[in-house]
Amino acid sequence: MTSANETLAGLPVKFKVLFTGFLLVIGVGLLMAGVQIMLTHGMADGKAGLSINDIVYSYYGNRSGSKLESMLNGAMKPMAPDTARFELIQWARDGAPIDAWASRIEPLVQKHCVSCHNGESSLPDFRKAEVVRQAAETDQGASVAFLTRVSHIHLFGIAFIFLFVGWIFAMAEFDRRWQFILIATPFTFLLVDVLSWWLTRLTPIFAWLTMLGGIGYSLASTVMLFTCLTQLWMPRSRWGWYRYLSDPCQAAWTGLRGRPVAGAIVAKLEAAGAVLMRVLGLGDK
Repeated sequence: MTSANETLAGLPVKFKVLFTGFLLVIGVGLLMAGVQIMLTHGMADGKAGLSINDIVYSYYGNRSGSKLESMLNGAMKPMAPDTARFELIQWARDGAPIDAWASRIEPLVQKHCVSCHNGESSLPDFRKAEVVRQAAETDQGASVAFLTRVSHIHLFGIAFIFLFVGWIFAMAEFDRRWQFILIATPFTFLLVDVLSWWLTRLTPIFAWLTMLGGIGYSLASTVMLFTCLTQLWMPRSRWGWYRYLSDPCQAAWTGLRGRPVAGAIVAKLEAAGAVLMRVLGLGDK
C-alpha cells in the first residue's frame, strides 16, 4: 500500500504549496476554457448557450448558408451593427460579386473586421478580397487543415495537464477502483472529443459525442481537483464530501458493468487507470 509520506496529507508543506498553485491555475484555466467555448462555439447558431446545433455548425457547417453569414449571425454578431451585417450577408447570398467589393463591401470590412482579421493572427486576413469571398462560399464546416492543427494542439497540450493532475490525484487517499477510473476518464474522453470533431465533419449525427467528451473529462477533472485540494489542506474529518456521491455512482457503475457493451468499456477504463497508476509508481505495492 501507499505509505503515509506518499499521500497528499503527508507531503512537506513546500510540495503542498507547489501542487496547490498548479491545481488552482489549472482550475482557473479550465473555467476560462469553458467561457471561451461559450463565446465562440456557443454562439455558432446565433443563440446564447452551447447546443448540439452549435457543434454541428462549428464542424459540419451550416450548409444552407455561407461561413461569413454563420459568423455574422453567431460569434461575430456584436462586432458590427445590423445594417452592416445585413449588407455583408446579402452580398454573400448574391454570390459575392467582385464588382461590389471596392464600393460597398471593403469599407464595411475595413471598419468592422480588419482590426482582428488583419493577417497578424491566426484569423483569416479580410484585407484581401479573395479571402472574404472564400468565406462567402457555402459553409462546409471545419477544414481538414484546421482540424489537424487543433487536434494535435489539444492532444499534446491537454494530455500533459491530465497527466500532472492525475499524478497528484494518485497520491490522494481514495477508493482504489474509483481512483483508477477517474485517472483514466479524462484521457478517454479527450480522445472521444477530438475524434467526434472529425466524425461530425462527415455527418452531424456525431455532434452529441463532442458534448459527451467535454462533459466527461470536465467532471472527472473537477472531482480530482477538489479531492486533491481538500486532502492537501483540510483536516481528515472534512474529507468525506465526495462520499455523498459515492453510493449512487457505485450503484450506477455496477449497473453498467452488467451490460455487454458498457461493461466492456467500464473494464477498459478500470484497466487503463490501473496501468497509469503503475506507470506513475503509485499503485499498490
